[in-house]
Amino acid sequence: MKTVIIGREQELSILKKTYSSSRSEFVAVYGRRRVGKTFLVREFFKNRFSFHCTGLAEGKTKAQLKNFNIALSKYAQESIPQADNWLDAFEQLIGLMESRPERRKVIFLDELPWMDTARSGFIAALEHFWNDWASARKDIVLIVCGSATSWMMDKLIGNKGGLHNRLTNRIWVKPFTLSECESYFKSRRIKMSRYQITECYMIMGGIPYYLDYIDREYSLNENIDRLFFQEGGQMRDEFDNLYSALFKNSQQYEKVVELLSKKGMGLSREELSSVKKGKSGSGMTTILKNLEKCGFIRSYLSFGRKTRDKLYQLTDPYTLFYFHFIRSGRYNDQHFWTNALLSGELNAWRGYSFEMLCLCHEQQIKQALGISGVMTNVSAWRSKVIEPGRRGAQIDLLIDHKDGYINLCEMKFSKKEYSIDRKDKEDLENKIEAFQSETKTRQTVLLTMVTTFGVKANSYSDIVQKTVVLDDLF
Repeated sequence: MKTVIIGREQELSILKKTYSSSRSEFVAVYGRRRVGKTFLVREFFKNRFSFHCTGLAEGKTKAQLKNFNIALSKYAQESIPQADNWLDAFEQLIGLMESRPERRKVIFLDELPWMDTARSGFIAALEHFWNDWASARKDIVLIVCGSATSWMMDKLIGNKGGLHNRLTNRIWVKPFTLSECESYFKSRRIKMSRYQITECYMIMGGIPYYLDYIDREYSLNENIDRLFFQEGGQMRDEFDNLYSALFKNSQQYEKVVELLSKKGMGLSREELSSVKKGKSGSGMTTILKNLEKCGFIRSYLSFGRKTRDKLYQLTDPYTLFYFHFIRSGRYNDQHFWTNALLSGELNAWRGYSFEMLCLCHEQQIKQALGISGVMTNVSAWRSKVIEPGRRGAQIDLLIDHKDGYINLCEMKFSKKEYSIDRKDKEDLENKIEAFQSETKTRQTVLLTMVTTFGVKANSYSDIVQKTVVLDDLF
C-alpha cells in the first residue's frame, strides 16, 4: 500500500520553504509521543538526507557517540574513527558535509534529547556546530526532532545560551482532527461511520500511531476490547510510557493530569500547586506550559476574568479514558466495552468526552457558525452566586464575538437527534438567566446546541437559536 501523508498542510508548507530557501535553516520538530513527527520528516525528504542519526533511548554518552559514528561511516561509505567527544564528532560531521555533492545538505537528528546525556557536552557542541559553521553557509538544512517536550522547550526552543533565537523555524506536530482521522482510516480501507470515528477519537484522540492499531477485520467495539481490556492489549500500558518519554520528572506531570481528570471544569495554578509540595513555583509553570504544548491540557479564562485567573483543563482523550476506565483496574472483563455499551457509566463518559472533543474543534464550530473570520474570545463560566430557588449553572464553551453576540454552547452526544425535554429546557433557561444576571452582559446570548445529529423539533426546541452537528466538526 502506498504511503501518504494525511493532512499536515501547514507543516509541509514549512518544510517546503525550508528546503527551497537560499540560506541555511535550523528547524525544530516537536510534539507528543506517537504523533507522527519522524514519519512527517522522513516522508517529506524521502532519500534526500545527507546525514541522518537517531539517538539511543537510555544510551550512555559512549553508546551515543558510537551510534553517531556508525551513521557517519554509513553516509561516508567508509570507516571513520570514533570521536571521543561531541565536539570532535560534529567536526567529523562538518567534514562529511563538505564532501557531499548535494545542493541542499539535509541533516536530520532524530530523538535529539536522547543524545544529550549527563555531562556529555552535547549542547555546547551543537551550538558550536551551528553558530560557527552551519549558519555561515547557505546550503545546510538542520532538522532536529524529539518527543521529550520538556527538553525541547527548555534546551532548544527556549534556550537562553548559545542557541538563543538560533532556530529559523519550528514545527509543532499536533494530533489529527476528526477530518484527518477520517482520511487516515480511508487510506487504510477501514470502514467507519462518522459517529464511530467520533467514538474512536474520544478514546484514542487523533494520534496516528494509536489509530494504526485499529484492525479492519474487527468492529470498533471489538478493537477497543482487544486493545484496552484484554490481557496484553497494546494500549493497556501506553500511559506508563507516554509521560516518561515526554517529560523529565514525569511523575509530577502525571500527578497534575490525575488531579485535572477529577475536575471537569479545570483547576487554577494555585489549586494545582500542592503537586509540587513546596517546591519553586516556576516548576509548575513549566509543567503546565509543556502539558499545553503537547495538547494534553488547555488553558482558558472564565468569562470576564483576568489573565491571572486562568484555569487549566484536561482535554486529551486518551488520558481521560485511561483515568476513567484503565487506571483503577476495576474493569477486568476482557469484553467490558462491548458488554457495557448501554450502561449509564459509559453514557456519562461519552457526554463529558464529547464536550472535550468539541473544545478541541472550536475552530470547526466557529466555521459552522459563520464566525471563523470574526475576532472572538473563547471561555467558560461557572455560577458563583448561591440564591434560594436557583440551581448551580456551568457553561463549558462560550464564544464571545465583537459584533454584540455570545454563543452559549451546550454539547450533547446522542445516537440520534437530541430531544429536548421539559427538564432540559428548564436547565438551559437557568443557565442563560444565571449567566446574564451574574455577568451583567449586554450582549445578545444565542443558545447554540452542538450535537451529533441535530435537535429534534418539538414543543421545547424553540429555545435553541443555533445548531452545530457532527458533520460540521469534520
